[in-house]
Amino acid sequence: MKDTILEMLERDIRKVMDELMLYKNEADLWKVTEGINNSAGNLALHLTGNLNHFIGAVLGDTGYIRNRDSEFTTKGISKTELITSLEYTIKTIKQTFDKFSEEDLQKKFPLEKHGKEVTTGHMLLHLLTHLNYHLGQLNYHRRLLTEN
Repeated sequence: MKDTILEMLERDIRKVMDELMLYKNEADLWKVTEGINNSAGNLALHLTGNLNHFIGAVLGDTGYIRNRDSEFTTKGISKTELITSLEYTIKTIKQTFDKFSEEDLQKKFPLEKHGKEVTTGHMLLHLLTHLNYHLGQLNYHRRLLTEN
């Protein structure tokens, strides 16, 4: 299961990068409109922060310090920088997964999830579905707000 989760995390982070690459005009990455609260750029920053925090810092002890508010307020980062951050996130996830075993998936995750104790496997599946939720938003944002 560990290898499957890792494979899907990498696959879907790469899909986020693919979506970002489809924006011909980088300014469109930061557009919002009625009914859409988060830009594609902010969704990419949020996913990077979320995965680097919960997988990198919490499980991998990377020392990453998350600033969740800035994930939604920062604007104007280049497409290249966003993709470089996502590539770094994949590298961090792979290094973290190398440090634990299949049995570790059954251990308690070091932090509570919404006030509840969960296993590491549960939390990783939650992070994967969270990634996919925002990947869908990103895809919709791109198709709605750009000419692609």
